[in-house]
Amino acid sequence: MKKIGLLLLALAMLAACSSEEKNLKIQGKVQGLKKGTLYLQKVEDTSLVTIDSVVMKGNETFAFETFIESPQVLYLYLNKKDNNIYDDRILFFAEPGEMTINTTLKKFEDDVVVEGSENQKKLLEYQKMVNRFNTRNLELIQQSVKARQEDNLASLDSANVEYDRLLRRRYLFTVNFAINNKDLEIAPYLAMSEVFDANIKYLDTIYSSLSPKVKESRYGKNLKEFLKERRENEKVQEEANSQ
Repeated sequence: MKKIGLLLLALAMLAACSSEEKNLKIQGKVQGLKKGTLYLQKVEDTSLVTIDSVVMKGNETFAFETFIESPQVLYLYLNKKDNNIYDDRILFFAEPGEMTINTTLKKFEDDVVVEGSENQKKLLEYQKMVNRFNTRNLELIQQSVKARQEDNLASLDSANVEYDRLLRRRYLFTVNFAINNKDLEIAPYLAMSEVFDANIKYLDTIYSSLSPKVKESRYGKNLKEFLKERRENEKVQEEANSQ
């Protein structure tokens, strides 16, 4: 009876682990794809690693099932087998549950539509605004190049001043966006990916504003650890400067 009890306990634990490993289901379609391999990937220790893959043979639909501890950024990478010279990768914010990703072979990244994630909606909202900053940044780069070619110091100085202002505006926008979305995991994600080199007081403000749930998420814990390292490094730097 004791052996049977242990066996049942082991089976129960195995069943629990199996169900835990499959809390995210991703399904979708790549219109026009006839042959290729789709890879579901994540960042692990600064490197992209493959979670799962599916070989596409005449079927445009795909499905993945995996486990994530909390909402996090994943990637859908398409390795085409149609003699095209380029490959594509889609970044999306995954959340436990069911998600749908639909796109096309012709414009794999541009045509993508992702459903089933509140963090993804906010990520798109953020990216839309950041694209405006990027557009203006390119304009300033062009202005600087032209000013150097024409030896126009006034225009060059003007471009540099506006670039500094643009950079500060982008940082402040990101910080405010994170604080305004403190109940979502995108907040600590943006702090780590977009303004990690900002003044530590801004990062600390973001972390302090996070909801308890988000603080316990993958990115919440990462931000907490990053802040600890920043403080230690700054303390060492201050001690070195005082000597």
